[in-house]
Amino acid sequence: MEQIFTYAVPAMGIIGLIVMAIKSSWVSKQDAGEQNMIELAGHIARGAMAFLKAEWKVLIYFVIIAGIILAWSGTLVENSSWIISISFVIGAVLSAFAGYVGMNIATKANVRTTQAAKTSLRKALQVSFTGGSVMGLGVAGLAVLGMGSLFIVFYNMFVLSVGGDVNGMEMETALEVLAGFSLGAESIALFARVGGGIYTKAADVGADLVGKVEAGIPEDDVRNPATIADNVGDNVGDVAGMGADLFGSYVATILASMVLGREIISNDNMGGIAPILLPLVIAGVGLLFSIVGTFFVRIKKDTDSVQAALNMGNWVSILLTVAASYFIIDFMLPAGELNLVRNPEVTFTKMGVFGAVFIGLVVGALMSIITEYYTAMGKRPVNSIIKQSSTGHATNIIGGLSVGMESTVLPILVLAGGIYTSFLAAGLYGVAIAAAGMMATTAMQLAIDAFGPIADNAGGIAEMSGLPKEVRERTDILDAVGNTTAAAGKGFAIASAALTALALFAAYVGLAGINSIDIYKADVLAGLFVGAMIPFIFSSLAIAAVGRAAMDMVNEVRRQFREIPGIMEYKAKPEYDKCVEISTKASIREMVAPGAIALISPIIVGFAFGPEVLGGLLAGVTVSGVLMGIFQNNAGGAWDNAKKSFEKGVEINGEMYYKGSEPHKASVTGDTVGDPFKDTSGPSMNILIKLMSIVALVIAPHISINPHHNLPDDAVMEIEAEKETVAENVEVLEP
Repeated sequence: MEQIFTYAVPAMGIIGLIVMAIKSSWVSKQDAGEQNMIELAGHIARGAMAFLKAEWKVLIYFVIIAGIILAWSGTLVENSSWIISISFVIGAVLSAFAGYVGMNIATKANVRTTQAAKTSLRKALQVSFTGGSVMGLGVAGLAVLGMGSLFIVFYNMFVLSVGGDVNGMEMETALEVLAGFSLGAESIALFARVGGGIYTKAADVGADLVGKVEAGIPEDDVRNPATIADNVGDNVGDVAGMGADLFGSYVATILASMVLGREIISNDNMGGIAPILLPLVIAGVGLLFSIVGTFFVRIKKDTDSVQAALNMGNWVSILLTVAASYFIIDFMLPAGELNLVRNPEVTFTKMGVFGAVFIGLVVGALMSIITEYYTAMGKRPVNSIIKQSSTGHATNIIGGLSVGMESTVLPILVLAGGIYTSFLAAGLYGVAIAAAGMMATTAMQLAIDAFGPIADNAGGIAEMSGLPKEVRERTDILDAVGNTTAAAGKGFAIASAALTALALFAAYVGLAGINSIDIYKADVLAGLFVGAMIPFIFSSLAIAAVGRAAMDMVNEVRRQFREIPGIMEYKAKPEYDKCVEISTKASIREMVAPGAIALISPIIVGFAFGPEVLGGLLAGVTVSGVLMGIFQNNAGGAWDNAKKSFEKGVEINGEMYYKGSEPHKASVTGDTVGDPFKDTSGPSMNILIKLMSIVALVIAPHISINPHHNLPDDAVMEIEAEKETVAENVEVLEP
């Protein structure tokens, strides 16, 4: 029975990849349109691939150096191995490949969506969402296949081959080595997300400030030299970066649940491995039901709601996963009470575990609903920003900041409630499995998320190709919904990051040999404050990088308008490649500092001040990072849709305003400020939180305060007995 479930996990990953290949083939066979459209799409595809190649050249050095260090460190403690470096490399490669899969299909689906929009909104949705589902299934399929396969290898290598205990040091070693896979995935995800975010927003801000505001030409106008770089940015940031991001999140969530599952004594019919295996099985089943959910995303006529169609597919996959989880948990876990190795007095039942999974899915759904409310067109928050645009740029900025700050209240209350209730249901394992339940339908969440950038690109190609107005109107409908779903996806990701970080934190505490984090200690309190500061300096570096790159882009666009005669009259072609080169170089150069902070700070604090201070640092990063992530994502999303509302026309104090009006110009300023919020620093917060926790988990055996933590139990008992004898002798000698 154990082997059936163990080998079923990678098999489900393979099924996901097969369906992905079928959908990818279908997208590739769709009509790509006229030669002019194909040429523009080719510029975008080549620019995106040039960025990925440049990024990979830098990251190869990082992976090699980090792999060597991990291989060496793995030999220094008993509950690790040099093989952790191989696990790290595989995680890094698959994370990068997940981003490539998404970007490759997005650069094919964009122009085909434009062509489909000539026919109907229904056809355009079908092409763009199928392209998004290729990315979703590719990311989830690679994660399930990679984690499932490596777990089989490490379980056999470190546990079964030596007759080890599933709750003992042998399984701890297997999971410590598996943590290298998650470290590799999250490391690449951070660089991909930050680098891609800098790229896309530098181009977007440059294109908007000079093209729309100064030159007064439409968005994505072929005369704008930055427009190709802007469309490339949608792919490298919102697609490739997002793919690597959610791949890392997915893997980290599963890992956290598995590590805490090792501490559960389970008298099941699988040799006690059920709590460890359960997160993998739920992830695999969630992948299969995400495939089912994709078939429900469709509209019959152009007047149907695209948002409702996406919601239908999402809810189908969630409800089916909930139902399946009940039967899986009921079958895999034993009927009696489950106990923890470290705290035998803490007990819970398998229905408590199911309750935690259910809570996780409810938290994820609520986070999406709340985020949609704060960022969608027609809702009170976005309307308030529109109204404040009528009195100028400054009041628009004030309105957006206010909405972003307000939007943290409900998500934090939902998160707090989810953490508390899932803990009551099944302890810290419940918190971890709640996150695993939330992330189970990642394939569907990512499909919904990824279709937005495809639609955005499709609108850009329609504008640059001079297609009829109704084509751009159809792509704009998809793009507006895509902005909302992207914001909801980011809210979903930050919620899962909070739960996962808490689970990783609990796993770290166990490996580091500490029982609690005492903030009465001055050094721990100092660590807490330093940790809370890190998301701020991280955001500062990322936003400043966008600003510097955008200044270079603005100067280049102005130069071309000034020095190349005939651009505005369509008599000369802009030098698109110059703008693509500026974004590429800036993003590669600027992504290093934020990434270094996330990787190095836990290592320095852990080795210099010990595991408890590092625990304080992680607590500060988690709380501050979650708040910063929610604030920036929602403020940016609300600013963006406030700007887009003017394209159809908005009523302010009884008067209608459209594109080109003074309130619209104020909304463009707000959107420009919000761009790095929602696409660079904001979505990087969830990776920052998890990556620092994973680094701490990997170094925990090296900084453990119990010097005998990694010794066999009988050796520990002998040492403790010797310590007691010495203490007794000291008491006798005292006067």
